[in-house]
Amino acid sequence: MNKYIQKAGILIEALPYIKEFNGKIVVIKYGGSAMTDNSFKEKVIEDIALMKYVGMKPVIVHGGGPSINRVLDRMGIKSTFVNGMRVTNEETMDTVEMVLSGSVNKNIVNLLGSHNIKTIGISGKDGKLFTAEKLKTDSVDLGHVGYISKIDTSLLKVLLDNDYTPVIAPIASDLNGKTYNINADMAASAVASALKAQKLIYISDIPGILLNISDESSLIHKASVKEIEDYKSSGIISGGMIPKVDYALEAVKKGVSSVHIIDGRVEHSILLEIFTKKGIGTIIQKDK
Repeated sequence: MNKYIQKAGILIEALPYIKEFNGKIVVIKYGGSAMTDNSFKEKVIEDIALMKYVGMKPVIVHGGGPSINRVLDRMGIKSTFVNGMRVTNEETMDTVEMVLSGSVNKNIVNLLGSHNIKTIGISGKDGKLFTAEKLKTDSVDLGHVGYISKIDTSLLKVLLDNDYTPVIAPIASDLNGKTYNINADMAASAVASALKAQKLIYISDIPGILLNISDESSLIHKASVKEIEDYKSSGIISGGMIPKVDYALEAVKKGVSSVHIIDGRVEHSILLEIFTKKGIGTIIQKDK
């Protein structure tokens, strides 16, 4: 009997959050091991399905780097990265689009469909969701790597209003029809900002933001925009975390109520972050 009472207590703890977020848009950037490990993957999909069934409106933006790497390796195409960005020539771009907009995107659609969630898989090209421009750097020509210069959420709003869950591959074209690969963190931030989402959740392979990168117990559970900027200035946030945090800050500054960075390797990490008092990752909110 006690275990059932404990389960009831968990549901009661979640009740205020279910009421607060009912009907609210939550953008989820889906990446990391939670996309490649079947046990983690199923837990994430279950979390998203439950969010939908309690009245939330999830929107998924996904990456797919490991899947792209596997296909390129089989084709004998070498991958080159500069500051974490894939140098993408025309041949590589064709493969990236095939994998992201094809197999990866439709696998997520299929998994959500197995929970009877009405899901539509699209890319940034559909409905002119994203308009891209070439991303230029001082050091090297990245090829077909772009950034989002304009976003049109008309299609997303139609899907959400008709009870569909959009699953978005971060592929876009420019005004001349040239195709670009878009960083998924950037795309998720842009979507969340444009939709004025209640939350943006980054699923990754890290617990969140750590005061000491070697000590997971130093997790920062909650931080304001100013505190995050101070952590960057002092070097606590550095390296590969800087772009993710910058996209998070941009979303908050543009009206997203909160951004969460969580570890997808923890079972039901989304539910633990949204529906419990303490959460499990780092939440970034506006300055008080």
